[in-house]
Amino acid sequence: MPTRAYVLINSEAGKAEEVAGALRRLPGVTAADIVTGSYDVVASVVGEDLNAIGRLVLNPIHGIAGLKTTNTLIVVA
Repeated sequence: MPTRAYVLINSEAGKAEEVAGALRRLPGVTAADIVTGSYDVVASVVGEDLNAIGRLVLNPIHGIAGLKTTNTLIVVA
């Protein structure tokens, strides 16, 4: 069964649209929405297992220009 997660993202000022657009182009990202509140973007991601989610977040997601921080929430139910 695939593992799902939400990635809460803070971006640099004025970069939320660029970050969300880059996220939407990544395999494994099913949605990336610009939001209000404590975070700028929320991405829904899916992977084969927890390790796949970790690799997705640590490699391509953290490499996006304009991204400052992430907080990953693994779906448990």
